[in-house]
Amino acid sequence: MSRHPDIAEHDGEPIPGLPGPLPQGESILWQGAPEWRGIARRALFVRGIAIYFVLLAVLRGADLTANGAGAMEALAESLLLVVIGAVPVSLLLLFAGLSARTSLYTITTRRIVMRVGVALPMTINIPFVLIDRAGVAKHADGTGDLVVSLAKPHRVSWLALWPHIRPFRISQPEPMLRALKDADVAAQVLARALAAAASVPVPAMASASEARKPGHAEAMA
Repeated sequence: MSRHPDIAEHDGEPIPGLPGPLPQGESILWQGAPEWRGIARRALFVRGIAIYFVLLAVLRGADLTANGAGAMEALAESLLLVVIGAVPVSLLLLFAGLSARTSLYTITTRRIVMRVGVALPMTINIPFVLIDRAGVAKHADGTGDLVVSLAKPHRVSWLALWPHIRPFRISQPEPMLRALKDADVAAQVLARALAAAASVPVPAMASASEARKPGHAEAMA
């Protein structure tokens, strides 16, 4: 297997989520897909954008009213801004749904495989040997994100992985298995697989914040 993150386009899959048959001795431990709501909220910031346009509409209506405009004129201007804002929000929601539908994450005994992409599906292979640390972040909606940091100087393409990437980490992108229903299960599977690959005792998966602190390398390969 390649010892660097491998990105490949594909047209068909002999095994769902994988670009080719598994090598002898490698097996699938876990597979899962993101929830579209998690992508919409935390990757595309749809809620914030929607709130922005609603506030803009309210302020516009209040400004027109304060300057002597009639109620109907103020309402019409406000509704126009809401309609304008609904266009990008709808497109982002559509993208979130398509992204969730076309994405599949796989953890095998040797690597993480991420099949992502809406218009141009591709697979990203991340061998365990390249993983420096990993962590899980839980959210109020019951989903969680599994974050993986690669050992330097290895890196993945931010554009190729977005939105399956940790926000605001441009120089050293961190792949993210987003909005998982069973994030705890996936985290423990990965922790055990990394431990088995490194031939060390099985640790508990650190939280995303703890995984960035010194002293939590025991959960990593």
